[in-house]
Amino acid sequence: MKHLQVAVGIIRNADKQIFLAQRAATSYMANKWEFPGGKIEAGESAEQGLIRELLEETGIEVTEAQAIGEADHTYEDLRVTLHFFLVEGWKGEPWGREGQPQRWVEQHALVADEFPAANHQLIARLIAGEF
Repeated sequence: MKHLQVAVGIIRNADKQIFLAQRAATSYMANKWEFPGGKIEAGESAEQGLIRELLEETGIEVTEAQAIGEADHTYEDLRVTLHFFLVEGWKGEPWGREGQPQRWVEQHALVADEFPAANHQLIARLIAGEF
């Protein structure tokens, strides 16, 4: 079974709103909402992968990122380990560089069922105000 290591950025502004992107209709977990990020390449640390992926996906340059935990999840045909980072400092304004829909959502208004299952535990912690 394929095992992916993924860096995930919870981009949060001063108003406690979180930037979300929607997965492409043709992708794995199509149309689900997600925190931006992507696969960590060979030789990269999780934080290096985060910085590269957020620049590629959202156009921002990360200036402040704090590791806030990991989630390991096995789907039918894929195992993922998500490395979560709270991103509260960046240069630029995040936008969907790959043409994906995006939106800002109040942290307390996140809806776990709109996300892939591997994110559900972190979303519960965000809604509870742990971060």
